[in-house]
Amino acid sequence: MPTLADRFAQISDRIHASALRSGRSPQDVQLVAVSKSHPPETLHEAIQAGISVFGENRVQEARAKIPLLPERARWHFIGHLQRNKIRQALPLFDRFHSVDSLETARDLHRIAAELGLFPSVLLEVNLAAESTKFGFPPQSLLDSLDLLLSLDRLQIDGLMCIPPPAPEPEHSRPFFRQLRQLRDQIQAEAHLPLPQLSMGMSDDFEVAIEEGATLVRIGTALFGSRSSKTWRPSSPSGLDD
Repeated sequence: MPTLADRFAQISDRIHASALRSGRSPQDVQLVAVSKSHPPETLHEAIQAGISVFGENRVQEARAKIPLLPERARWHFIGHLQRNKIRQALPLFDRFHSVDSLETARDLHRIAAELGLFPSVLLEVNLAAESTKFGFPPQSLLDSLDLLLSLDRLQIDGLMCIPPPAPEPEHSRPFFRQLRQLRDQIQAEAHLPLPQLSMGMSDDFEVAIEEGATLVRIGTALFGSRSSKTWRPSSPSGLDD
């Protein structure tokens, strides 16, 4: 049975090959290991295997877990950011992948100013207009750019998307391409560098890389199936989300 280190090596090889197929350097693609619901013991094993960046989607789970792991681990928030969790989340994470509304961006800016922080953020785009997902509709994002850019505490450096569920990775390609084209349009019209594209997960990350992904969020292919439950320490301390 493959170990976590074996799976990481296989995924790294696939990232490498996908980048080369698209004429890019493999060093331009960062693996974000989706560690939600996995215990610190598993993440220690991942760090020993060479993984350095982890993605969490529950603030309280991350708040309990992060102090138990080496300081060299880096943490990205990849889930829907509840506005009442922003103050707790800001000191924990190096990057927020899922700023999905102007209201959330404004709250993040205000609280970051109070805490003296300049968070790196990606703007989540709801490309398929799915009612079950968060994110800016593309035109709404374009219309909101001036307001977003006025929030000078936010280091906006890219876009993020989650395409609709699909039976084949190729079905996700048009959405990845659309996000890249939207990024290119914003860069050209707003003269705003947006080097990061967070797109692609376990089932479709190779296609995402071929379309320009710089951050791929991989959980199941790396850690195996996860529990549906939030990880909790043996002595819970107010975990409530």
